[in-house]
Amino acid sequence: MGGRLAGKVAIVSGGATGMGGAAASLFAAEGAKVAVIDRDMDAARARVGAIRSAGGVAEAFGADVSVAAEVEAAVRGAAAVHGVANVLFNHAGTIVIKPFLETTEAEWDWLHAVNVKSMFLMTKAVLPGMLAQGGGSIVCTSSISAVAGTPMEVLYDTTKGAVHMFARAVAVEFRDRGIRCNAVCPGFIRTPHGLREVDELRRLGVDVSEAAIIAAQGRIGEPEEVARAALFLASDEASFVNGAQLFVDNGFTAI
Repeated sequence: MGGRLAGKVAIVSGGATGMGGAAASLFAAEGAKVAVIDRDMDAARARVGAIRSAGGVAEAFGADVSVAAEVEAAVRGAAAVHGVANVLFNHAGTIVIKPFLETTEAEWDWLHAVNVKSMFLMTKAVLPGMLAQGGGSIVCTSSISAVAGTPMEVLYDTTKGAVHMFARAVAVEFRDRGIRCNAVCPGFIRTPHGLREVDELRRLGVDVSEAAIIAAQGRIGEPEEVARAALFLASDEASFVNGAQLFVDNGFTAI
């Protein structure tokens, strides 16, 4: 199969649904052998089935990406099936939406584990194989929330700021060993995660009405639009793009 990822092995964490699922399907359509890593194995298997039905190559692996042993087992499993990965899309993550003074220490620790520690664990598991091959591309899902603070999202915004710096620091440390690491930063996107965010913010009194979203970014984005940005960063077309943040927000952060 030809395409912009022909001959590549790609791991997508959180690759079953939403933007991660769209990326897994697109990466496979562009020629990569895809390992879908997700906590929801039913959804992961469904994604793999859809990829295979479309002529792609994919396998599903279950893991809580905030747990080192599960990450390492999934990465080993992917290598056994597809070979060593040279593309990693660190997409898995979630959100906590509530007033800052009601945020608990347990929630703080949990969201940092899922959104930030997961990227450390996934990258640490995949990077040695990339280095042994002479290079690879890592894409991390950040957010407009890394630079645009939102009421009721202090915890989430903080984790995404950390993702921004993680991608930049990895890029700097490993640039001369053939590794690129970039962040993709979505605005409000039509996914289960994105729609839940809008609903919960609205119930807490934050103006995220359709009119407010239109004013901020023109319209709600589609998961495939983020997947295409991730594809560019993952591919050799972005060979001189390293340590960057690519905002997929239709001007939200430019206003």
